[in-house]
Amino acid sequence: MKLVRLGLSLLFAVLAIDAAMALSPSEQRGLVFARKNCSQCHSIDPAGPSPLSVAPPFRDLHKRYPVESLEESLAEGILTGHPSMPEFRLEPDQIQDLIAFLKTLH
Repeated sequence: MKLVRLGLSLLFAVLAIDAAMALSPSEQRGLVFARKNCSQCHSIDPAGPSPLSVAPPFRDLHKRYPVESLEESLAEGILTGHPSMPEFRLEPDQIQDLIAFLKTLH
């Protein structure tokens, strides 16, 4: 039984690495930014709930509006969102990377 669990753990680790390697460099940088700055509240994964229930999962953002429309808000500073969301102002290259990552989720 332990061998089966170990095998499954290794399989999932390989699949996770495979998925990360399939991302472009920009998408990977966007994932790293999202993991560091957003994942405490938002789900940044293809499935699963957000850690903070009022924070929408990133995979659902495209259902509300085109993710490209976030560029201006990210540059000027997002002042709204969920009540406990901090203000973010991103550099142009960070914006492009985050948008590229968000596009991988839909």
